Amino acid sequence: MTSIVQLLRPLSLALLSGVLGAPLLAATGSGASTASAPVSRVIAPSAGYIFPNVEYIYSVQWGLFRAGTSTVKLVRSGAGVRVTATADSAGMPDKFFKVHDQFNADVNPRTFCTALITKHNEEGPRRRDITIVLDYAHAKSKADFKDLKTSEIKHTEADIPNCVTDVISGFFYVASLPLAPGYSETFPVNDNGRMTNARFEVEGREHIKVSAGEFETLRVKVEPIAGAMKGKGTLWVWFTNDARHIPVQMKSKLGFATFTFQMQKINVAGPSRATAPTRSPSSPILPAPASTPTARK
Repeated sequence: MTSIVQLLRPLSLALLSGVLGAPLLAATGSGASTASAPVSRVIAPSAGYIFPNVEYIYSVQWGLFRAGTSTVKLVRSGAGVRVTATADSAGMPDKFFKVHDQFNADVNPRTFCTALITKHNEEGPRRRDITIVLDYAHAKSKADFKDLKTSEIKHTEADIPNCVTDVISGFFYVASLPLAPGYSETFPVNDNGRMTNARFEVEGREHIKVSAGEFETLRVKVEPIAGAMKGKGTLWVWFTNDARHIPVQMKSKLGFATFTFQMQKINVAGPSRATAPTRSPSSPILPAPASTPTARK
């Protein structure tokens, strides 16, 4: 059983963090120097940018096996933004290594900086709750871990820059940028209180077919640029080639494990005013978000 658990452990990383998490979670906390890395930053959204109220639902494949379902949701609430995600294992992996994870992040809509992260993880035999406070005033992340089986509590603190995103909100951050072939950025990501820098590059345009239809997309490659996983973890995201940049497919490669996320459904709240994604005539029209993002200057 131990060998099976070790084999399936990447499933918990990939299910909850399909966009950024699998390659980036494994890279955090390595202690490697990033002195020679490119400038890492989170670019604040333009004044006209409006965060969409949207929920994405994905099926997850591990090679030929159905591995589970993952959802990612963004909701505007008052003056803030709440990003949530869930992950549930399914199929053959679920028989040996059950995963039921929940993730929440509070994001400042003026800066795109993450302020608070909470998690509930059920992964195989492990049960734990995690709370991470990003204290920018003191340049510290403050993380509390509670083992729900033993009641053991652990507290850690680490240095952070003046603005960071996280492994789920980073999903929306990348989509908000003016993506085009050749465009790239490096940005700081915090998970479990630890930092890493991720670099993405728009590799090109590609026509793809997923469960939700056929789409004209921009293929984006994301990699950790420092730490033990440098050159080992890679993520590709296919964003629709329009102003909304809907991530209709993702592929995460971490060591031997490759996971593919395909869009099953998109739920959008609010009036529909934007145009549909660029697609083939045979594909269904996905609902449009409340407002088309304005490319930041």
